[in-house]
Amino acid sequence: MNDPVNDLVEVRPGVYRDSVTLMRVSRSLTDRPGVTVAVVAMATELNLGLARDLGFAVPPATPGDLLVAVRAASPEELKAAAAELERQLAARAPASGARGEAAPPRTTRSAARAFEASLALVSVPGEHAFAEALDAVEAGLSVMIFSDNMPVEQEILLKDRARDKGVLVMGPDCGTAVVGGAGLGFANVLRPGPVGVVAASGTGAQQVTSLLDLAGVGVSHVLGVGGRDLSAEVGGRSAVRALRALDEDPATGLIVLVSKPPAPEVARAVRDLDPATPVVAALLGPGQDDLTTAAEKVLRALGRDVPEWPSWPAPANRADAADASAPRHAKPSGGERGGTAARGGAGGALRGLYAGGTLCAEAALVAGAGEFTDFGDDSYTRGRAHPMIDPALRLEALRGVASGVVLMDVVLGHGADPDPSSWLAPAIREAVARGVDVVVAVVGTDGDPQGLRAQAARLNEAGAAVFTSNAAAARHARLLAGP
Repeated sequence: MNDPVNDLVEVRPGVYRDSVTLMRVSRSLTDRPGVTVAVVAMATELNLGLARDLGFAVPPATPGDLLVAVRAASPEELKAAAAELERQLAARAPASGARGEAAPPRTTRSAARAFEASLALVSVPGEHAFAEALDAVEAGLSVMIFSDNMPVEQEILLKDRARDKGVLVMGPDCGTAVVGGAGLGFANVLRPGPVGVVAASGTGAQQVTSLLDLAGVGVSHVLGVGGRDLSAEVGGRSAVRALRALDEDPATGLIVLVSKPPAPEVARAVRDLDPATPVVAALLGPGQDDLTTAAEKVLRALGRDVPEWPSWPAPANRADAADASAPRHAKPSGGERGGTAARGGAGGALRGLYAGGTLCAEAALVAGAGEFTDFGDDSYTRGRAHPMIDPALRLEALRGVASGVVLMDVVLGHGADPDPSSWLAPAIREAVARGVDVVVAVVGTDGDPQGLRAQAARLNEAGAAVFTSNAAAARHARLLAGP
């Protein structure tokens, strides 16, 4: 039975921190000696239920309150954890105006006036995102809606109103954008260049642009439009507007249209726009190009050589692990499609454990068989941080695999986990020790704060085969799994 003397349970009315900040505070407290569990989160029904399931006696609260639930092995360790909690919350508190300064804006419209803004980023719980985004559109702002779980009817209304106001709605569930060199959401560090991207896919855009960056080609803008934009319901409303905007942009010499499998009639309508700027389509689906092949088509259209994409073959045995940090290279997908050779694994069932929805869809198409889970889907992110930030669900799934082949993605860049290999490498090492073959696609650039090659080397040293091309990783995993 839990000892309530060693539990700290508080509800702090009206205290708000964003979910990423609170997830990192919770993780930091859980890592402290003597702390067995820590939940520091907004008091949504899901988080209240989680705390109660862990045995905490939780008082009544509302979603606008901060929930603190910490359990330690002793009163002394609990006191130390409480002090660290206060230190972290104070360090991460939002800045407030000094005495005598004007009060900060309380609405999107007033903020737009105060800062002469042209773009708003909305990142609030999905049930509140529509009101904030509509406020931005009515204020004449383009808006990026990072929030997910917005009803499709609200998305359609927003995009129709944005058309009338002459602005662009990126999203909902728009995870990635680069506007005028500024990265928004999950954004890789990309060199400037002539390629503009319209993406109904965050991680799809990140894969294509990261490969282009590795080949020395940069981007002008990446305009995310939300994963549903090319669905039959939404009808490409934002994709059409974004394509026209890039077509009129003098800095953009070529456009890439990226999407997970679109509705066929919507894909045809968007293709029929026929802008003056050349367009390369990266629309996933049966018989269509994978994202790596699309990136290679972009390079050829620009008259650039297609490089061999870096990869790190899994060590054949533990004695080889010390030499694992030197990268090999996967051949361009226009040539031999197998990538690096399989290392002779035992084969078995293929499991895809993905954080990126489009990367997951691409891997399933390339592999042709297996069980694939997108942990970034709305059903997994409701009430919790995205798996590119919080690895807990994927780590749990990886630890539950006893045999066969596991295929995963690791997406780098601003907004993502600052050191994903620190969490994944130990779990990969345990899986490899159980006889599981692990294959990882690392999506990122040499400029990303996590360090592409350092992350790849650590995952490789743990026993994984690592690729910078998700399609090459999927082909390799398929070879390992066998017939």
